[in-house]
Amino acid sequence: MAAQNNAPLPDGLDIAGYRIVKKIASGGFSIVYLAYDGEGNAVAIKEYLPSALALRQPGELVPVVARPHLAVFRIGLKCFFEEGRALARIVHPNVVRVLNFFRAHDTVYMVMAYESGHALQEHIARAAAKGSRPGERFVRQVFMGVCAGLREVHANKLLHLDLKPANIYLRTDGSPLLLDFGAARQTIHSDAPMLAPMYTPGFAAPELSTRGATLGPWTDIYSLGAAMLACMSCATPQSVEARRADDKLRDQLDQLVGRYSPELIDLVQSCLALDPLARPQSVFAIQKALQARPAAQPGKAQAPRQAAQAAARGGWRGLVDRLGAFGRGQG
Repeated sequence: MAAQNNAPLPDGLDIAGYRIVKKIASGGFSIVYLAYDGEGNAVAIKEYLPSALALRQPGELVPVVARPHLAVFRIGLKCFFEEGRALARIVHPNVVRVLNFFRAHDTVYMVMAYESGHALQEHIARAAAKGSRPGERFVRQVFMGVCAGLREVHANKLLHLDLKPANIYLRTDGSPLLLDFGAARQTIHSDAPMLAPMYTPGFAAPELSTRGATLGPWTDIYSLGAAMLACMSCATPQSVEARRADDKLRDQLDQLVGRYSPELIDLVQSCLALDPLARPQSVFAIQKALQARPAAQPGKAQAPRQAAQAAARGGWRGLVDRLGAFGRGQG
């Protein structure tokens, strides 16, 4: 993914009733700040600032957008604003809470509730540094919460489109929170091929890199499986391009046998099917599988079974009927 090359807003700046404290995160698409509102409450403010299109030097507030990039910048800005408005309607404990959004400095800002904690990616990195891996109970608990939030997102006719451990935030009590939706980024990708790739290799479904492909809940389900695999293996999954050339998924899953239950391994494999119709039919199906007690505790020698995978793939005819309209609306 592209790096953020722009200077952040200065610490202490007052903007639309908020005081910037410091930059806390950044990527090629945006910069996120810790700030306080007028009542002293901590908030996170996300600034739309795609570094491939806009340039802001230190000491400046308004980014400069070259004329050839202006139309694309405005398309993304409009989509970012509309995404903020859509997310503001979602009130769910596992989805970041959007409190406000406003225009300033010729761009758009999204104000979100600030939470103490750390990204799942950091948790995985710490486990890997110790030579260990997150346990099955942890994986199931975290991703049951992720599924709960994702179901609410899909119920509101939205897609995440950038689900990965870096965008799953763990509060201090361990509960997960979905962050950094990629809907606006995908719109830019489809309207401006010179920005490709804007998705995250290893976590992006095949249809995200296929022009004209229909997107839907199945697209997020692939990323969900990739995030679970990254958590269990402490490694980034193969990109779709690499899998098409030499798919090592089965080998990677075989290395998890004995450490995780066959049911969980099979569930991850089914989510990572390259064919969208071979994935679980809904996030609810994944959530139910995660809630189910394994037939045997991980660590006991037994051959992985494919029962969970087969069950998750059931009923595809109904999937097309129920979700086809939703997918066409997001494609």
